[in-house]
Amino acid sequence: MNSPRSVTAAGAAGLDAIRESPAGAVLGFDFDGTLAPIVDDPAAARAHPGAAPALARLAPLVGAVVIVTGRPAAVAVEYGGLDGIDGLVVLGQYGLERWESGVLTVPEPPPGVAEARAKLPDVLAAAGAPPETFVEDKGQALAVHTRRCAEPEVALERLRSILAALAERTGLTVEPGRLVLELRPHGMDKGMALRSFIDGRAARPSAVLFAGDDLGDLAAFDAVESLRAEGVPGVLVCSGSTEVTALAERADVVVDGPSGVVGFLGTLLDPSP
Repeated sequence: MNSPRSVTAAGAAGLDAIRESPAGAVLGFDFDGTLAPIVDDPAAARAHPGAAPALARLAPLVGAVVIVTGRPAAVAVEYGGLDGIDGLVVLGQYGLERWESGVLTVPEPPPGVAEARAKLPDVLAAAGAPPETFVEDKGQALAVHTRRCAEPEVALERLRSILAALAERTGLTVEPGRLVLELRPHGMDKGMALRSFIDGRAARPSAVLFAGDDLGDLAAFDAVESLRAEGVPGVLVCSGSTEVTALAERADVVVDGPSGVVGFLGTLLDPSP
């Protein structure tokens, strides 16, 4: 296992609370970059081979395991090999979709998504987007990736303002990520999704953990910190990378990518030393 690089006092208290009362704990996870390595082609992403077994071992021991992702929920289930994990909940498209016990709930996408989909090719052409720029159509959202470009950061900055203008015209919002800009509906983020999931449960959790890697996970970190302020112990885990440092700066525990997350989960319920 890759040992955590740091554990804050608040994080240590959260870990103790999870270990003392696991049956009341809620464990939340991002998918890409946290349970699955980042790859050039989003359709080629698959969870770390140890991720599903680790979650399957934890699920019957804790109050809830929930994955909160920008991907469609069904895609995360497929790419993660998560279908057979009893009790697992996947909140896809930043909480717009929900998969639970094999049942998928998907709302109709807002009209702005269809409008942005139709206009996006011309917008990218007008912006001089490199030919390696590609669009991932998530149904409820559109993600513009520059990872394959020769200068991905330069390409991303070139597109930032014009995609923000397109989002404003179509009633959407722009979510930045690791060499990606995503146009998605207003009013939902990973923090709102996590908080809504927790508030919808019958009992207040004994502790909450959330693990993420990217800027979109900061909202989930905010949700955990708001619960801390209400007296619920919490743990913020960063799946560390060289591409994004903002989460590591706020995390209680930093591990080395998805393999580090899997290793961390393997010892999560071990007694404190």
